[in-house]
Amino acid sequence: MADRRFLTIYWRDMLRYVRFRALLFSSLVQPALWLAFFGIAISSSFDALGAQLPVVPGIPRIGYLTYMCAGVIAMTTLFTSLFGGMSLLFDKNWGLLREVMAAPMSRSNIVLGIGLSGITKSCIQAGIILVFGLLLGVKFFAGYDPLHTIIAIVGILVFVSIFALGFVFLSAAIAITMESPEGMQGVMTLLTMPIFFASNALYPTQAFPPALQAVSVVNPLTHLVTGIRYFAIGPEFSAIGQTFSYSVADIAISFGVLCLFAALTFVLALYRVRNARVT
Repeated sequence: MADRRFLTIYWRDMLRYVRFRALLFSSLVQPALWLAFFGIAISSSFDALGAQLPVVPGIPRIGYLTYMCAGVIAMTTLFTSLFGGMSLLFDKNWGLLREVMAAPMSRSNIVLGIGLSGITKSCIQAGIILVFGLLLGVKFFAGYDPLHTIIAIVGILVFVSIFALGFVFLSAAIAITMESPEGMQGVMTLLTMPIFFASNALYPTQAFPPALQAVSVVNPLTHLVTGIRYFAIGPEFSAIGQTFSYSVADIAISFGVLCLFAALTFVLALYRVRNARVT
């Protein structure tokens, strides 16, 4: 069973994150630049196309930059959490993991500590992108009163946290079996492309082929983006010629899918860590 000693693992990983200044700077600035350059460039084209479409009465229309910002938050969370288990691989290669696993504590503390650090990093980056997006003109929380805005921000961070937890656990399960950072990066890159593009992060999934639509339904990233848009934009809106409507039941299902994914990956990561052989 885990106890408070997982906080030691968490604190150690966060210190390493802060002390690697170049990695910290790039991980915080890169998604903001991606939103600024790619988002502003492509949003002008989509907004010009959307302006020619009829307005649906009673449903607010949002610009593509607002629509895409939720996807950028999700994309950053995906990249951050998928590489969250890399610290286990570094410790393994440097001989430090042997000392950690020999410590008088349950190995579940290792998994939980890494997971908590992944949540912290993802929430920090999500908050930075959220603020930067608002400065760029993203219309999040439009018409919200202060209390509604706070609730919406908390809802976004809860979705981000559960999603990050699932992928950090998956990353840890993969990292503990790898032998080189290059191999780890190759696997992570292979995973990020289909997960990101087979989701609703950048475009609606209604036009996908049936097989790809089925993939997007079970894709955790789709459910994260759905949750972010529900809290940040509202339950009903139109963008790039499509009308989007989310009920409370839809959000509950998305949250349940993310929780199930996190639980399954935790079991997988714990199994891999407990059966790891480190020399």
